[in-house]
Amino acid sequence: MIKIIFCDMDGTLLTSENKLPEGFDEMMSELKRRGVIFAPASGRQFFSLIRSFEKYRDDFLFLAENGTLVMYRGEEIFSRPLGVDAAKKVLAASMSFGNILRVYCGKKDAYILREQNTPEFAAELEKYYTHSGIVDSFDEVNDTPLKVALFDPTGNSKKNIFDKLTQFYSSLQVVLSSDYWVDIMSPNISKGVAVENVQRAMNFTREECAAFGDYLNDCEMIQAVGFGFAMANAHPDLKKVAAFETTSNDEAGVLVGIRKLIADGLI
Repeated sequence: MIKIIFCDMDGTLLTSENKLPEGFDEMMSELKRRGVIFAPASGRQFFSLIRSFEKYRDDFLFLAENGTLVMYRGEEIFSRPLGVDAAKKVLAASMSFGNILRVYCGKKDAYILREQNTPEFAAELEKYYTHSGIVDSFDEVNDTPLKVALFDPTGNSKKNIFDKLTQFYSSLQVVLSSDYWVDIMSPNISKGVAVENVQRAMNFTREECAAFGDYLNDCEMIQAVGFGFAMANAHPDLKKVAAFETTSNDEAGVLVGIRKLIADGLI
């Protein structure tokens, strides 16, 4: 029987209008009644996830920052920070990439440069990083970095960011999180690695875990569970590794998939 469901946020659980699907609260009540933990698994900051699910903060497990931090009931289950030197090298290299937003993602806060605190970038930052600070230089930051996040407002993050970070491919984890975001993290970390650590910490088997995702940064998570679902709107490469497919995020695909698991007697 499934004991935990890991679920990506953007493009997966949330609609295109950045809203939870209709019927979400009712399904969460049903999962709780059945003893199943729901686990938002996102590139978003932990504090952002808490804000989105305030009334569930003591029920959900939160897999934040693309797997670099996992929290459950106020306790850290797992973390894998990015070294300070590595973070600063990535940020320095990105200075030549043009008009992109650079975010130093720490455990306590997310930090951006004062010169980048424009209305456009501030609005995008607020979606994913509700705890943030403004600094004149990243050298001012005294916080453990979980990752560096780089945002391309044109929606060409692969060309304008990812493809320019080749020098870090062998030493760090460089991940396309969406058409707009690239995350740079400690080597050998992913949502999948975080899921495996949750499994060990909570004595769950792969077959007791399900997951839903839509993009490349969800591949390892989908492969780490017994029941991996790709959304209908998912990247083609994610669909190749998922055992199951559900409807799109705008068709409440996560809820549709969970209902299937319940109907099949797996929850």
